[in-house]
Amino acid sequence: MKAAVLTISDKGSVGQRKDTSGPAVAEVLKTIGAEVVKYEIVPDEIEIISGRLREYADSLGIDLIITTGGTGVAPRDLTPEATRMVIDREVPGMAEAMRMESFKKTPHALISRAIVGIRKQSLIINLPGSPKGATENLQFILKAIPHAVEKIKGDPSDCAQG
Repeated sequence: MKAAVLTISDKGSVGQRKDTSGPAVAEVLKTIGAEVVKYEIVPDEIEIISGRLREYADSLGIDLIITTGGTGVAPRDLTPEATRMVIDREVPGMAEAMRMESFKKTPHALISRAIVGIRKQSLIINLPGSPKGATENLQFILKAIPHAVEKIKGDPSDCAQG
């Protein structure tokens, strides 16, 4: 499974903050056999974010695209809007599971606006910007990702387990 990690950070994109979330997410992805073939840090700009998501899905054929950052309620948190601009379908259960499990740890989970969706044959997942929040949220849905990617790619096998 080819993966991309896109960190959304104004300060990180200009070298004023070291990105620790993107590399942490990449480490977690290794546990499901994902190979991170693209990693970037971009500013909180809706057109830049949506452009990268389109490029990763359309031109690079990335199976799994993970964003980290920009999912809250601050004025510059625009990752969900950029994601909605490019996805064909939402996968609400994954986003709901992340919020539900996160809420068990912090009431701040209620202000997460992260979404999960599909563009062509790519699964796009928004994660929080903090390393702890990003890796915890990814862990909550990690086991479902390989199956979701297989189905998005057209796997015709039944989903029911024997």
